Amino acid sequence: MKRNENIVLLSRDHHFGLLCAWKIRQGLKKEAEIERIKNYVQYFWASHLKEHFREEEEILFPYANDEMTHQIRREHQLIKTLASDIETTVSIELLTAFADALEQHIRFEERTWFPHLEEILDTQTLEKIGKALDLIHETEADTYHDEFWK
Repeated sequence: MKRNENIVLLSRDHHFGLLCAWKIRQGLKKEAEIERIKNYVQYFWASHLKEHFREEEEILFPYANDEMTHQIRREHQLIKTLASDIETTVSIELLTAFADALEQHIRFEERTWFPHLEEILDTQTLEKIGKALDLIHETEADTYHDEFWK
């Protein structure tokens, strides 16, 4: 599905989020040291997800105060909590839960929430969102040094 040009920056970030979930699963499958995977989750949260969530919450949420947006907020909180839990008490179960929650969240945004926003928001509002994102958004690049998933 072609994404509206004004929210495509956020949609592109989702590729890296899906890749993060895949890397975690691959690392677990290959029995990489759990600390290595934990370090990656901490890196990805601090370098990518935290800012991505902030952009969605500050720029998109004000325009759609509905149940879908409330669901996205709950999912953000769950993923944030899982990232914090992994930092203090890492386990295979927590890493799996993080990867699953992240992938499900991204799939929901891409398949349901973004199309919903594109439908309910007028062109002027979408352009306003696009301009706001252009001012603060940084293009994602996952350059993590430890390729534990290989």
